[in-house]
Amino acid sequence: MILHPLHASAFDRVAVVLILATALMRVGPTIAAEFNLPPRGTDVVGEVRIVISRQQDTLLDIARKHDLGFNEITAANPSVDPWLPGEGTRVVLPTQFVLPPGPREGIVINLAQLRLYYFPAAAAGHPRSVQTHPIGIGVDYSSTPLGTTRVLRKAVDPVWYPPAQIREERAQDSKPLPRVVPAGPDNPLGKYALYLGFSGYLIHGTNRPWGIGMRVSHGCIRMNPEDIESLHRLVPVGTPVRIVDEPYFVGALGGTAYLQAFRTPDAPAEENLTPLVRTILQAMPRQAKVDWNKATSVASAKRGIPVPLSAGTPGMDEILANARRVDDGNGEGQ
Repeated sequence: MILHPLHASAFDRVAVVLILATALMRVGPTIAAEFNLPPRGTDVVGEVRIVISRQQDTLLDIARKHDLGFNEITAANPSVDPWLPGEGTRVVLPTQFVLPPGPREGIVINLAQLRLYYFPAAAAGHPRSVQTHPIGIGVDYSSTPLGTTRVLRKAVDPVWYPPAQIREERAQDSKPLPRVVPAGPDNPLGKYALYLGFSGYLIHGTNRPWGIGMRVSHGCIRMNPEDIESLHRLVPVGTPVRIVDEPYFVGALGGTAYLQAFRTPDAPAEENLTPLVRTILQAMPRQAKVDWNKATSVASAKRGIPVPLSAGTPGMDEILANARRVDDGNGEGQ
């Protein structure tokens, strides 16, 4: 029997986490999110989908398989137990995305969303594309920096030199670290790393993939092993990297404004709507008709699902009711 982590003793919770972590390491190839880049004037890619869970699934399993983070899968399914969703549960896959504002080039990371976007350079005879992956980022006291930088170098089997702060923290927890951690299964950098112009910060893999979609690092950007392997292969040295922290993305699809709102750990209980209004007004033409009641509802729910803002367009419930059900490897697709 698997105990619910919230109901178990401290010892049992550790055991459950270890069981889940081992299960995640066995998850098969993910369904990576890659899309043809839409023309200017269109900013939404992908679609919201539905899968039906099996008895042995956790939301972490489903998230990993569909290249989603823990934050995304839980925000999209607020009424589903993340550890024991149960047989036959309808699970929303938030696999539709409003593209980040600004230049569609290089790597763009949105900390509020815990997601990375990569816009490869144009290749002769091929349409431009965008790839997007979930990430883990820095905790509040050791946050990931904002701004623009570049990929300075790439490494396979990187060696980790733990900073003094991390060594001190581990020593206080009776888990001392050596000054040098060689490549291998105990190296938290994983097998691949991209070194950034921000001194001491990397985009790298991890030996703890269950932390993807969480704020768990000391500022570095963690990726699933299969995601960083792909990114490492494709991204050239010198690629620009832009890191933002935007709780709302607004973009157009079919001439309609769409709002995607992200759940952030420091969101105040009393919602400040000024950033929402500013984001919508900056993104949309002045003549655009916006249903502001709908906008505030989407912003309050923060389910990470793009919703059209024009009056008379589908709301969240209708979008989810009409979402396409896909096969998750158990013959349940349609």
